[in-house]
Amino acid sequence: MRTDSKLSRMLHVLLHMSRNNKIFTSDEIALMLSTNPVVVRRTMAGLKKAGFIQSEKGPKGGWLLISNLESITLFDIYNAVGEPTIFAIGNERDNPNCAVERVVNAALDDAMNQAQLILLSKLKSTTLADLALQFDQICNKELHH
Repeated sequence: MRTDSKLSRMLHVLLHMSRNNKIFTSDEIALMLSTNPVVVRRTMAGLKKAGFIQSEKGPKGGWLLISNLESITLFDIYNAVGEPTIFAIGNERDNPNCAVERVVNAALDDAMNQAQLILLSKLKSTTLADLALQFDQICNKELHH
């Protein structure tokens, strides 16, 4: 998974939202992520549909985190933002005629399936609260040095 994925960008935004307990405009989020407000609104729509955030209309409107960090897993966010396949490595042909290619494809498929299970398990067992705690620990450590 690339570090500039929609998942990592939305985790970034949600953690900022949790620490600043305020409404964020699409423009503010776009600036934070170096992207366009239209892209922000499109991506935030998935989080809204999942019930993690709400949108406020009007001149003082924007996006507000409404879910408890302990109840949101990284897997929940992954699903809400519609992330694509986890790994981009794949076989060039599904039914090759070459026995060597079939053996190689089977080995790669098995390795990718095992890796995907491990990653999905980790995403399901990690909450936004876990990330927020790590963030707080880093900030406190930097403050005391």
